[in-house]
Amino acid sequence: MAPRGRHRSSAPLQVLLFLNGWYCATYFLLEAFVFVYKVLLLPYPVYNLVLDVVLLLLYLGIEATRIFFGSKGNLCQRKVPLSLSLALTVPAAVLAVYYLLLQTYSLRLEAFLSAILLLFYGLELLLGFLALLSFSSTDPY
Repeated sequence: MAPRGRHRSSAPLQVLLFLNGWYCATYFLLEAFVFVYKVLLLPYPVYNLVLDVVLLLLYLGIEATRIFFGSKGNLCQRKVPLSLSLALTVPAAVLAVYYLLLQTYSLRLEAFLSAILLLFYGLELLLGFLALLSFSSTDPY
């Protein structure tokens, strides 16, 4: 625990991680419902549908892990979990770009949701790096 007056964990980063956790759940559910909508109304190739659904499940796993490590790293003022969270932001952002631009059928709703997600990632990267810089250089973990 940091001495009194030297609390270095980032409150804005923690709030952003908390909000992103809720947004991640909402994003996942909306994408799942959009997939059902697209399968019922559009000629969706089976291979592409399987790929999109597997990538959505992969996104959920990466995002849950990323938020967990980011939150614990920030609250415990540990560099390794926070660094791991920042590293997991890259594949999560790649998947968000996939759902923004590269999936078989992309709806305007999905583009809007993915753009918000990328905004979250940009802010979390910035605040995460600032939190890493504020942690003591003598703390090896």
